[in-house]
Amino acid sequence: MEIAPRVHQVRMLGADAFLIADDRLTLIDAGMVGSRMMLERYLRRIGRRLDELERIICTHGHPDHIGGVTELVRDRTDVTVLIHPDDLAGLRLPLRKALERTDDRAIRRGRVIQSLTRTPHDPTPIADGEILPVLGGMRVVHTPGHTPGSVCLYAERLRLLFTGDVLQVIRGRLTYASAFFSHDHAGARVSVERLAALDVDTIALSHYQPWSDDCNGHLGQLAALAAG
Repeated sequence: MEIAPRVHQVRMLGADAFLIADDRLTLIDAGMVGSRMMLERYLRRIGRRLDELERIICTHGHPDHIGGVTELVRDRTDVTVLIHPDDLAGLRLPLRKALERTDDRAIRRGRVIQSLTRTPHDPTPIADGEILPVLGGMRVVHTPGHTPGSVCLYAERLRLLFTGDVLQVIRGRLTYASAFFSHDHAGARVSVERLAALDVDTIALSHYQPWSDDCNGHLGQLAALAAG
């Protein structure tokens, strides 16, 4: 479905992706392995083609967000795959290292999840504050906690914020990332303070419908609660 001009929320396996239909196509996240057919079906519905895909931006390195990348870019060298280097490091961690004992179970669990995830071939690192040439300029906001390299993407002209899994909706309320699946849940909560500084009309969530109910107010409340 189209959630903003030229911005489509697309059902994939495991998590939704967001398709930006400019002259060329940009995809935010790629679902799990096996999601390619779902994307191709959606593209046919809107009169576009997979060979128009120019870049894939990964909000973080969990399998339901980057598992589908490899099958989308196979046999192509003209698609740029973007991911924060802090998550790329986790994806390249050998399983034996991920399984090493640590006092923090969440960190160990997060390392194992990432080490078992298929790593995108030849990815390009993105940095906090970087402006991507999408939707008139989309800013990368590093929001570590859910994973070390979790990022949100802010399209200022549309006041549209893509949050990956940094936020979720529980019982009708906007709230922090999942504690179980986060490497550092306290850090994920603190990261919301960075989002509260933005002017947002719509929040695009990977596992829920878009949130448009007083985004600034809700983000401010979450940031204040985290600070307290």
